[in-house]
Amino acid sequence: MGSTTEDLPYWQVNVPEHLRTAECPDFLRNLTDKDRGIISTPDSEYEFDTWAVVRQKVAQNRLELFQRLPSDLRRYLAFTWKLRRDYGSVMNFILSERLKWTLPITPRGRPFEFDEDVKILRNDWPYGIDKRIVHLVVWTKFALEEDPETGDLTDAARAEIDAYVRKTFYKINPDHVIWFKNWAALKSVKSVEHFHVMLFDPDMAVVNEITKGDIPRCESE
Repeated sequence: MGSTTEDLPYWQVNVPEHLRTAECPDFLRNLTDKDRGIISTPDSEYEFDTWAVVRQKVAQNRLELFQRLPSDLRRYLAFTWKLRRDYGSVMNFILSERLKWTLPITPRGRPFEFDEDVKILRNDWPYGIDKRIVHLVVWTKFALEEDPETGDLTDAARAEIDAYVRKTFYKINPDHVIWFKNWAALKSVKSVEHFHVMLFDPDMAVVNEITKGDIPRCESE
């Protein structure tokens, strides 16, 4: 009789029995309490965020509530562990393989003035959200000014991003577009400026045009 999920060590959950390891893999050691809790949850018990829930989390600035499907988090942790081993850091991989930018990163002009200072890519490992939601990351060579006291965007920076998002994404459907910028504590890549855009049920031809056909690593790994 097979083991129940409750009997399994956290690193064996969501893993076929013939692939389970007696020892915890290196990439699943030293997890935060949050990540260990997610990893030990069966995929069958996970509830995907609806578009309404996603909008609510962004509106309330409760970005820490976003999480990945447990098996996707496991794949993400394995992927980033390999990146740190092979590239030295996740940032090195992002710069060399995803952005094709070299250090020092120097913008050509003011924020959003030149297309070459911005690159829009699919999120390699999106959150556990409705499959109709496309999660993009907008990378910028320029800084997005933050209030040093709150760590949140300044009103001027927020207005600049709003204008860019309207120009770039509202052709899809204004009611189906939201954006947010993670605060520093939630950023997985801290040294390259970026913010997030989510699109609900967009025309994928338009998404492919905007991202120049980018394919997220979760679909290719």
